[in-house]
Amino acid sequence: MGVGLFGGAFDPPHNGHVALVEAAERQLRLDRLLILVSEHPGHRRVYAPAEARLRLVEAAFPGREVELDPFERTVDLLRARSFDDPVFLVGADQFASFGSWKEPDAVLELARLAVATRPGYELPSNCRSERITLFDIPQVDASSTEIRRRVGAGEPIDDLVPEAVSMLIGELDLYRRGLSSAGRG
Repeated sequence: MGVGLFGGAFDPPHNGHVALVEAAERQLRLDRLLILVSEHPGHRRVYAPAEARLRLVEAAFPGREVELDPFERTVDLLRARSFDDPVFLVGADQFASFGSWKEPDAVLELARLAVATRPGYELPSNCRSERITLFDIPQVDASSTEIRRRVGAGEPIDDLVPEAVSMLIGELDLYRRGLSSAGRG
């Protein structure tokens, strides 16, 4: 089907991200999958440095191709890099705000979208396009915000992240100082 691109801040990566990648690999028959860690996301604040987030993603996705993405916006990445039939993987929640992305029409010209749907999530009507493919993922209740909150409060995160990610967060002493002292990574 082409090259699957899964990008994000991954601050930190969690079981929902893992479920999305595993479902995409099973259902989409991708020729290649590249996980892109946004170095400086233009759409949100990050709390861990890019190199730490890259290490966390490598721990979450062992054996998969992972690299830092220096571009703040998806359209800029797609214009700067040459991918063979790119398919950008997004969750249904991200797709709901797709109209607010930088140049969404250009993104759809440069790549197809594969939208991960999950039970109970209504997709907007703008997903009816030959450039958009839907695929199913199981319901996974995990968010990076909740993980950072739990780590900052000294609560366990083992039910939200792969074990290797949990261990690396502890080893790198990430998210423990609370969110007010964290800087942009």
